[in-house]
Amino acid sequence: MAVIVGVHGIGKYDYYLEAGRSATGAAEAMRRKWDRYLHAGLGGEPRAYFAEIAYFSHLLNDGDGEYDPAAPRRAMELQAQQVLVDWARQIGVGEHVTGALKSFTGWLLQRLDGRSAAFAKLFAPEVAAYLTDQARREKSRQAVAECIRKNRPKVVIAHSLGSVVAYEALWANPDLEVDLLMTLGSPLGMRNVIFEHLLPAPVNGRGERPKGVKRWVNIADKDDIAAIPPALASSFTGVDVEQLVNLDWIDFHTAAKYLGCPELDPHLRPFLA
Repeated sequence: MAVIVGVHGIGKYDYYLEAGRSATGAAEAMRRKWDRYLHAGLGGEPRAYFAEIAYFSHLLNDGDGEYDPAAPRRAMELQAQQVLVDWARQIGVGEHVTGALKSFTGWLLQRLDGRSAAFAKLFAPEVAAYLTDQARREKSRQAVAECIRKNRPKVVIAHSLGSVVAYEALWANPDLEVDLLMTLGSPLGMRNVIFEHLLPAPVNGRGERPKGVKRWVNIADKDDIAAIPPALASSFTGVDVEQLVNLDWIDFHTAAKYLGCPELDPHLRPFLA
């Protein structure tokens, strides 16, 4: 029996379009992939690990026309530009540059190496849409909460921006209880971009593990430019385990790499017997 609910990260809108604009179809396509990714790390006989992937990407995108990888850059309005600038400061780019925000963000994307620029084009617009549009934020949280409530999983695995949505959804719905929250490549602790904007707001500079979560494990790749800082325990009370891993310098943030890494095994194995 599948005991895990997954919560996806940035850049998953193409699943929605490929499924004929069906969130259910997108979630099922992703579930099959995440089962394969996790099996690569755990080994043994193939099985269904995930009951469902909580899908919310369509709630953060306008959805005009066919999927266009360049669309996030064209759609990068003021809030997204500010997110990009604040994020870039985390990785040490543009600390001393001033000027018009729009011109600066264009310079920034040119300055970043290929992996960082591609990531930024997805990260900034979706994070801005979630943090600045309260209607979209609430709908995304509700989608995740409803998925957890329906499946009653023992484990929630949340990747990337999904860790932010899952964190807020679990806080907003204290009736939801999970034995293990596993965050992968999480930007929850990213100052000036996400941390200060969380709901509930951190108190005296610290967030806290959601009340319905019994155990919290955070895993981050050492080169993951979304997981800044990679350790969350300095910002959140209740993080039980922190693990820094070395996945891939180029492919540093994908769910495939995170779910396939052996460090997940000891935390998940007790729930899969």
